[in-house]
Amino acid sequence: MKKQLFPYIGLAAAALLSACQGGEPAEENASDENQAWDAIEEKGTIVVATAGTLFPTSYHDDDNELTGFEVELVKEVADLLGVDVTFEEIGVETMTQALNSGRVHLAANSLAITEERQKNFDFSLPYKFSYGSAIVRADDLSGIETLEDLDGKIALGAPTTTYMQKAESYGAEPLFFDNVTNDVYLRAVETGQGDVILNDFYLQSITVEAMPDIDVVVHPTLFYDPSEQAFMMAKGETRLKEAVDEALEQLLADGTASELSKQFFNGQDVTTLPDDIEFQ
Repeated sequence: MKKQLFPYIGLAAAALLSACQGGEPAEENASDENQAWDAIEEKGTIVVATAGTLFPTSYHDDDNELTGFEVELVKEVADLLGVDVTFEEIGVETMTQALNSGRVHLAANSLAITEERQKNFDFSLPYKFSYGSAIVRADDLSGIETLEDLDGKIALGAPTTTYMQKAESYGAEPLFFDNVTNDVYLRAVETGQGDVILNDFYLQSITVEAMPDIDVVVHPTLFYDPSEQAFMMAKGETRLKEAVDEALEQLLADGTASELSKQFFNGQDVTTLPDDIEFQ
């Protein structure tokens, strides 16, 4: 049985507020920087943004229930925090707006920790270690062998993702779909509407395996950008980050995160990075 980290969440917040009543500017700023935590404490619920269309990390099962590796992981975090969890299913671009407005407290959607994102958002401890790959047509690999071959190709994906930014940086022409399911992307590559989808290796390998009737493959040699992925939150939410990090630390240490990974990634443990991959 997992130890609940914050069974007295109300008392923790009360102590924080008491420390802010002295009127010192620094303490007032500290209160401002913990608005998300205060809202979670007040309502007893953490609100999490996720796409709900990203198999196997955030998707709907045969009973139309939202599930997936990160969905179930964030449920475990909420359990340790002693709060309920509510999910808002929105696209990646909307997630950033929702975090900044306070509409949601966390985003859980295979979000890579990057220098650019860290300028505007904070991240939890990483719980997924992965790398980029490419979905291409099975018969000719879409004419792509290296990243340089992306020049002039049509890349499919969602705006603002690091993978679409990668494709554009190598000269690919972007074609955006608005928060659609994976099969739409794969069919577009198969039919030649687009040429390539850059994304997370584990997500892509599981997706292609789950849709064998679509004639696409994960490129056998095109791997790049090892990454760390984590929950994303608004900048400066110190108390929320500390609480989430402590919960994740326990879930990683006791094997819960690893078991969830194996459940959703066909036995693969994404909580560590393989050491036998050659990256471009």
